[in-house]
Amino acid sequence: MSIETASYAAYVVAALLFILALAGLSKHETARAGNTFGILGMAIALVATVTKVVDDGLDALPVVLLIGAVLVGAAVGLWRARVVEMTGMPELIALLHSFVGLAAVLVGWNGYLHTEHEPHGHEARRLDALDLLGVHSAEVFIGVFIGAVTFTGSIVAFLKLSARIKSSPLMLPGKNFLNIGALVVFVALTVWFVADPQLWLLVAVTIIALLLGWHLVASIGGGDMPVVVSMLNSYSGWAAAASGFLLDNPLLIITGALVGSSGAYLSYIMCKAMNRSFISVIAGGFGMEAPSGDDTDYGEHREIDAEGAAELLADASSVIITPGYGMAVAQAQYPVADLTAKLRAKGVEVRFGIHPVAGRLPGHMNVLLAEAKVPYDIVLEMDEINEDFPETDVVLVIGANDTVNPAAAEDPSSPIAGMPVLEVWHAKDVIVFKRSMATGYAGVQNPLFFRENSRMLFGDAKQRVEDILRLLGA
Repeated sequence: MSIETASYAAYVVAALLFILALAGLSKHETARAGNTFGILGMAIALVATVTKVVDDGLDALPVVLLIGAVLVGAAVGLWRARVVEMTGMPELIALLHSFVGLAAVLVGWNGYLHTEHEPHGHEARRLDALDLLGVHSAEVFIGVFIGAVTFTGSIVAFLKLSARIKSSPLMLPGKNFLNIGALVVFVALTVWFVADPQLWLLVAVTIIALLLGWHLVASIGGGDMPVVVSMLNSYSGWAAAASGFLLDNPLLIITGALVGSSGAYLSYIMCKAMNRSFISVIAGGFGMEAPSGDDTDYGEHREIDAEGAAELLADASSVIITPGYGMAVAQAQYPVADLTAKLRAKGVEVRFGIHPVAGRLPGHMNVLLAEAKVPYDIVLEMDEINEDFPETDVVLVIGANDTVNPAAAEDPSSPIAGMPVLEVWHAKDVIVFKRSMATGYAGVQNPLFFRENSRMLFGDAKQRVEDILRLLGA
């Protein structure tokens, strides 16, 4: 068996392992196995690619550069995996998406320089003889466009998620026309490039795509960023698939299609859960036209201390915990898991209500709770638990804000109007763990904090939960 045949067989095995990885990651119980399949598939793909390059008989320099790039990438990946906190995972993933987009742009430009830019070269003449030069030109143009949009869009998402820039949406005049206009120009330039591939056209589409990617994500507010991360994941997949066509690499095509389609489907599910339009997500800046009601006077909030919270929990028969990004920041999942175990040992029914976009990444809260060994069967999705709040004695809102905001259901003028939320305000008592009265990531005030049945427990969430634990044990 030749090295080329063996490498293609290895690509098929790697692709199957990636499919198994996606299947495994779809459930808590099989997530670890799914992650292992993904690692094994990528290792096989890397070994097969390096072996194929070495067998092609290239000069020593390209081979050394390739192996060096793999080693450097592996070192950086291992370092980031060891030092990143779960709170930093969303922005890290957004940044990694940008690398995929940049790679697609570079591959597209490389394809142009080796083919269209050398019309009398071997590759151009070969494709022209097969009547495939136009197809190659389309692949170059589309790949560069998708990659550039993914690159700058992911950079903006990283900056927003890491609080390096404001999370509020950019509201340029006629922003929707700008987005649609950019797409129309892209289609027109693609037709032109296929008919007459010129360098200035590729430069133009690269610049347009970079600006479009920046504007698409900048126009979306912080409350919707989890959907953006999911959508950028999909974009990075299609960018990888486009690179696969240019490089004649079946594994990149298969893997890119898997990532692209699964990311798009996840975004669709999240949009349905948030009552958002899937098409509007792709267009950018969805659901952010309504004026803010932050200047409304909701009255005075009420406070509670750890002792009062412990007394309410000691007298409760049913408790629901709704975590958010604040729990991740405080690393409070471990004492929360201990509190859950203690309450259940006393005969209290304890469950968790997880909003589809709790945290800043799809599944963020689920991963944190699984990390703290919270039983999977008491971690429920929003649709499974929303009807149970009226029969609940105490709800602990730990670091959540926008996902428990009644304005989404009751105030048509709110920027988050129409977004389904956890209806915690229907419970008998609500305790909100928060550092201050500041607004959430979407920049919207939460009238829940001023309800008669709500009490604010200020301070670090981890410390406050540990205080409650000590009081319950006394």
